[in-house]
Amino acid sequence: MSRLSAPLKWLLMLAMAAMTVYYFAVPPAQSFKEPDLARVVIFHLPCAFTCTVYFLYASFCSGCFLAKRDLLWEHRAAAATAASLTTACATMATGILFSKVQWGEWWHWDARQTSFLIVLLLLGAYFLVRIAFDEPVMRARAAAAYSVITALPIVFLTFVLPRIPQVAATSLHPSDTVQQGKFSPEYWTGVLGVFTLVMLFTTWVYRTHVHVAVLEEKDTFDDGPHKASDGRAPASGVVRPVRPHE
Repeated sequence: MSRLSAPLKWLLMLAMAAMTVYYFAVPPAQSFKEPDLARVVIFHLPCAFTCTVYFLYASFCSGCFLAKRDLLWEHRAAAATAASLTTACATMATGILFSKVQWGEWWHWDARQTSFLIVLLLLGAYFLVRIAFDEPVMRARAAAAYSVITALPIVFLTFVLPRIPQVAATSLHPSDTVQQGKFSPEYWTGVLGVFTLVMLFTTWVYRTHVHVAVLEEKDTFDDGPHKASDGRAPASGVVRPVRPHE
């Protein structure tokens, strides 16, 4: 890690502590059934935003791998999908908690809840595809193809389905909260502050994930000629080991 990493990590931890204090200082949202517990949206929304950012980036990286056959893009896609899946789980957990305290049940089969559950399962299936292949190049190709193929349905489930008028009319989820600025300035400050911190933390984890994957890939190629699943070495210039610079 660089010399600046340690101070930056301390600053990140101090910022997280400050935001935790701010979280409890935000006044209760009186328009909710349980005003004190409405603060969960300050963590729920940033996790959902971060999940979307990393999902889109993972799809972009997967497309780059299929186009360039450079394993560095595959490592980036895997790390980004892991970040997306982790924040998706946090989004789901806080959403279920919000549903219980504000709407009375842990799960309502609400359109927004159900569509995001499908998104979470699609993200998790990416790693099932990866573990289905032992050979690194075949694994990379299958995972990248899966990521690109599932991009469209995830975009539809995230951005389109919840906003279809017939769906939005029957949903408990306030899908227009962000667009119409219905949060108070204190809540917006909390949402944007937590989003910034979550992005910084997940970026740190993402870079570490890629760095480790690159080192493992280098060791694999250093052990001898790499063989594809068909027993042949990959063509020169198609798939190459990458430098551990990330």
